[in-house]
Amino acid sequence: MFGFACAAMAPALLVSRMLSPENKKQPNPVKTLPMECGQVPSGAGRTHFMMQYYAYVLMFVIFDVMAIFLYAWGSSLLDLPRTATLPIIAFLGIMFAAMAFALYQSKRKDIW
Repeated sequence: MFGFACAAMAPALLVSRMLSPENKKQPNPVKTLPMECGQVPSGAGRTHFMMQYYAYVLMFVIFDVMAIFLYAWGSSLLDLPRTATLPIIAFLGIMFAAMAFALYQSKRKDIW
């Protein structure tokens, strides 16, 4: 496998080196400008981060983690003993408590 990787890598590097333009190696002022998505940056690099959607991001992460673990548990449900449902019920309780807290935080007006 390692030999095949080296054998495939060497020609790819050589062909790309031969086909690349020579002026690519010499930076010019346009190439050294910091750009993102074609826009020239303006202002300070560090700005205040709005926490307006923090609760929604927290709910998304909770649902995502819950879905991953529930899928793994559900796909092996027939092979697990009946006692394996108790930890998943505890897990769901903790996740729903975190979800309730995130919903509570989204209703509060003083955190924004």
